[in-house]
Amino acid sequence: MTEIIKSIDENTEAGRFRVPRQAFVSDAVFEAERDAIFNRCWLYLGHESELADGPGSFVARTVANRDLLFIRDRNDVVRALFNVCPHRGATVCREKKGKAKSFQCMYHGWVFKDTGELMHLAGESSYAKDFNADGSVNLQPVPRLDSYAGFYFVCFNDEVESLPDYLAGAKEYLDLVANHSPAGMTLVGGTQEYAIRANWKLLVENSFDGYHAEATHATYLDYLMNTNGGLTNVKLQGNAYDLGNGHAVVEYTAPWGRPVAQWIPMWGEEGKIEMDRVYAELVERLGPEKAEQVAHKNRNMVIFPNLVINDIMAITIRTFYPVKPDYMMVNGWALAASDENEWRRKFRLFNFLEFLGPGGFATPDDVEALEKCQAGYKANTSVPWNDISKGMHKKQPSFDDEHQMRAFWREWNRRLETIRQEAGK
Repeated sequence: MTEIIKSIDENTEAGRFRVPRQAFVSDAVFEAERDAIFNRCWLYLGHESELADGPGSFVARTVANRDLLFIRDRNDVVRALFNVCPHRGATVCREKKGKAKSFQCMYHGWVFKDTGELMHLAGESSYAKDFNADGSVNLQPVPRLDSYAGFYFVCFNDEVESLPDYLAGAKEYLDLVANHSPAGMTLVGGTQEYAIRANWKLLVENSFDGYHAEATHATYLDYLMNTNGGLTNVKLQGNAYDLGNGHAVVEYTAPWGRPVAQWIPMWGEEGKIEMDRVYAELVERLGPEKAEQVAHKNRNMVIFPNLVINDIMAITIRTFYPVKPDYMMVNGWALAASDENEWRRKFRLFNFLEFLGPGGFATPDDVEALEKCQAGYKANTSVPWNDISKGMHKKQPSFDDEHQMRAFWREWNRRLETIRQEAGK
């Protein structure tokens, strides 16, 4: 590596925090991130509800450029297997999801159990009797798999710290999402997939950036004020928190309806009765303080490096992986309470599609903003820094400061420090 990767520029006394724009355009940074971050961090794989159909349930998914099978096997054990035939490397399972007891590679017909074991070897008589005695031609498991609050993670580094240690303060906020319902949570519908012509870290920043809401999403805020049962105040208020290990969250109050238990006038009397019922259950199960937080506070959280959970007017789970320094693939899912009635599910999905979905009020605005940033980095190399200093002097930063972004960038910087040192030798 010949290009020296620049560090962030942090000066607490001067209240200055800057990020090198090189980080968004450099091929050297892109390669360093693959090694230092995506090969060594815990990464989101899927939600437990995706395997709720019992033994044999599976989802095929790509995580950090690796094709995986997320599966509940015949013994009711959840596994993450590389979806790659150990024979010649062909993709074994070509379906995105389903239910199966075995998987056959289309190239030479090798068949594998849902546990990953080689079940049938085409032309077996031509192989040694103990050909697979060491299991080397079974479907291989991902080095590490673990879950927390229904969210499954993988890591390609066997020496990574435990998932609970890695999640640090993010565990509390995952618990809040899991506690929306005593019956648990479930993904609704399929996967939303789209691409953005921008660096992946721009979407990290955007996902919990309260500063851009009034400008970028002004149309949505105007819409809220003019809908049936419209609002007179759309001001957002709250704080930003560093959760450790690069994870961070903004938590705030907002005027939109939340189907977990925040009623708005446009939902009418039927909605008020339903929201009161849900809130009463939350109070009884969690206590008044926690019920208030679950029902009436919004949260935009990033779990380092690339898992976003936005628990706002609906709940979205989002991951994104870089293909090139200026191109990423995005996956999104809607999460809901498993036991919510038809009325709540209807308004939850309306909220999700209206704001969070790829065609909603928010996403097209955000995509355009990120792509404009990326274009600016290419066009003007004489301005080498992005400024992320807002709120540095505050003891308790606001949700619309940039404290949460600085938490991400410090961890990014820490993980790339080794790469920078190696490049300087």
